Order: sequence, then structure tokens, then C-alpha cells
Amino acid sequence: MAKRAPDSTDVETDRRWSALMAVAQAGDRNAYERLLRECVPVILRVARRQGVPASRLDDVVQEVLLTVHRARQTYDPARSFVGWLCTISQRRAIDALRRHGRVDRREVHAPLAYEAHCDPAADLAPHRELASRTKVLGSAVAELPAAQREALEHLALMEMSLDEASTMTGRTKGSLKVNLHRALKTLRARLGAGE
Repeated sequence: MAKRAPDSTDVETDRRWSALMAVAQAGDRNAYERLLRECVPVILRVARRQGVPASRLDDVVQEVLLTVHRARQTYDPARSFVGWLCTISQRRAIDALRRHGRVDRREVHAPLAYEAHCDPAADLAPHRELASRTKVLGSAVAELPAAQREALEHLALMEMSLDEASTMTGRTKGSLKVNLHRALKTLRARLGAGE
């Protein structure tokens, strides 16, 4: 594929930018700001050609502008400004791609895995004890007579009112109270809570 020959606009732009840089090197701040603003489309074009993802283009533009600023006194006005700018842009684009590649190889975006990750230094003994107690309690509740278990589940575990539990189960409020009392008494006896 043949390289595109510069047209008169490219040559004129290069001359104008070279002149602006020469004036900027002499201390003209307005000329320097104008030059930097006009350079951005060229920097973007070079970065895109190098394969920089759209999410990283602004970073490359900033890096190129910083490099131009740091190296502005080394620019020779007798040479092509566009060539100088394109070389800097290519190098900063390649740097961004390398940096992006290193980060992607090391970092994984998985926020759910981070939240669910277990702390290896955490003491799991309290959690095991709680799980064991829960299992024992669940077994004891399952062994209760049906009427007691039903009263306990609705009134204590689901935290229903007597009216709601009575409507739900079809039992009287008095029956539910008696069965809840008996269930708690049975559980205390089985689990040794009174000791």
C-alpha cells in the first residue's frame, strides 16, 4: 500500500504549525495554546491508527500534549512539526497499549467475586458454632407436635400477630397461645436452655 502524498493543505498546516511553535518557543502563550488545540485531531487520528481503544484516547492525547510541552524547546522549526508530532503521538499510543496490556493481564473486573471472596485470616469458629446451633434448633422444632410447631412458626418465626395467625391457621387465639407456650417449654427442656 503506497503512502499518501501530502497535499497543499498538509504542507500549509505544517508550515503554520511550525511557525506557531517557533513563536511559542519565544514565549507567546496564545500561539502555544492555539497550536495545542489544533493538534488534538492529529493526535487522535494517530492513536486510532495505532489501535488505541476509544476509552483510552483521552489519556493518549493528554500524554502527547504533556510530552510536547516538556520537549517544546527541542523542536527545530526548520523541520516538519507534523512529523515531530506524529512521532510523539505514535510512541505515546504504543506506551498506552503496552500499559493497557499489562493491566489487563493482571487485573480482572469481577466485582461479585470480590464481594463473595472469603477472608483467609477470618476466624470461622463462631460461624461454625452458629451453624451447628441452628441445625440443632431446626431438628428440635421439626420434632415438635404439629399444632405446637405451627404456632411456633407463625407467631415466633414469621412474627405474625395472633389475629393473622388465627386467620391463617383456622385455630383460635387461645389455642395458638397454649400451643406456643407448650412448644417453647418443650424446646427449653430439649435444648437445656434452663440450665
